[in-house]
Amino acid sequence: MSAISFPVRQLLTFAWLETRCCAFAVALLAGVALSTVLPHLPVARYDLLVLYGVALTAVFRLRGWETGRDLAVIAVCHVVGLAFELVKVSLGSWTYPEPAVLKLAGVPLYGGFLYAAVGSYLCRAWHLLDLKLVRYRAGATTVVAAAIYVNFFSHHWLPDVRWPLAAALLAATAGTRVAFTVGPTRQSMPLALGFALIGFFLWLAENIATYLGAWRYPYQLHGWEPVSWEKIGAWALLISVTFVLVEWARRDRRNGVAEAV
Repeated sequence: MSAISFPVRQLLTFAWLETRCCAFAVALLAGVALSTVLPHLPVARYDLLVLYGVALTAVFRLRGWETGRDLAVIAVCHVVGLAFELVKVSLGSWTYPEPAVLKLAGVPLYGGFLYAAVGSYLCRAWHLLDLKLVRYRAGATTVVAAAIYVNFFSHHWLPDVRWPLAAALLAATAGTRVAFTVGPTRQSMPLALGFALIGFFLWLAENIATYLGAWRYPYQLHGWEPVSWEKIGAWALLISVTFVLVEWARRDRRNGVAEAV
């Protein structure tokens, strides 16, 4: 009996830790959901979500759930994500159809909080799961991640090389493992598998967000449809950009490896 109950306890502990890691993202999605049932207000829904995102950030900092360094890297994720949104929306990849005052070139400022939520997840995972990287090649992974970010823009005019870049990311992270603590035990998994799993859950979150009208793809403008499965791969690649930013912020400059707190 104990041989069965211990793995179950471990699984439940891991699920609870992951839920805590996702606290900002869950709270943000809850706010988006709540905004759909609010009565008509003189303030646009997208603008309310900007204020809500700022309030969430303040709460997490004041409660000590995120450190000052966490907040700085999350802010960078927000800016990087907002730049991504500005280009993609200008090219018609997706739209934010509702009006707003706090909107720049068709992108509401709350759009950056969607990427900040991913940064928050990784920062909290580093704290709560005591993450450490084994055989991590920072230089190679950073170069590939930067190329992946650029390709998400350049493929609109140049050949799309996401598959070669996916192969390059697998090569750069080959042998790299993420060690983490669950209860009394220390576990590990390949970094590439971690990217794939995060990509899947981001795809699920994207389905929920688009259903709630957080943004719309062109094929969703006349009625919601599930987000394409292909987006799982896109997210698995894009998460490498956020991971590189968070890992760099957490790295112990004395020995060149990402520290655990």
